[in-house]
Amino acid sequence: MATVAAEVLRLLAESDQSLAVAESLTGGMVAAEITAVPGASLSFRGSVTAYATQVKHRVLGVDGGLLEAEGAVNAQVAAEMAAGVRQLMGASWGIATTGVAGPQPQDGQPVGTVFIAVEGPGSRKTALLRLKGSRTEIRRESARTVLELLSGQLRENARRQDTEQNGGI
Repeated sequence: MATVAAEVLRLLAESDQSLAVAESLTGGMVAAEITAVPGASLSFRGSVTAYATQVKHRVLGVDGGLLEAEGAVNAQVAAEMAAGVRQLMGASWGIATTGVAGPQPQDGQPVGTVFIAVEGPGSRKTALLRLKGSRTEIRRESARTVLELLSGQLRENARRQDTEQNGGI
């Protein structure tokens, strides 16, 4: 996971962009991986560990009606968490994790159900993960996968900008 975090930070620094993280089930793991990379402060703005549903609403601006109707384990919640932390921290990119690490199901979702989201300039992507393993394994895989999703979006964004700068070829 450290290699993915380093790649994300390299891509952010090359494009003079920044990152903010909103985490629920990962409880700070994503931010810890990012800040373990020397020089992370060049691009990392900060994080919010929004473990409680009320924090998702009050701090990150996730729609209260959505949380009440659907619960916190939902693709739209992940997308709103990413958008909310991006705005809160004034970052170019926001990423988020929400899901069920166990041991019990939550919001009608089985253990291992995770939603991740990435939001950045002209880009919003969410993904559903169905993970197996221990609580720790589910949390680690969620953190690794959201960083991989962001890395892919950053590379795609860089390619799109290169194409635009080179006359659309």
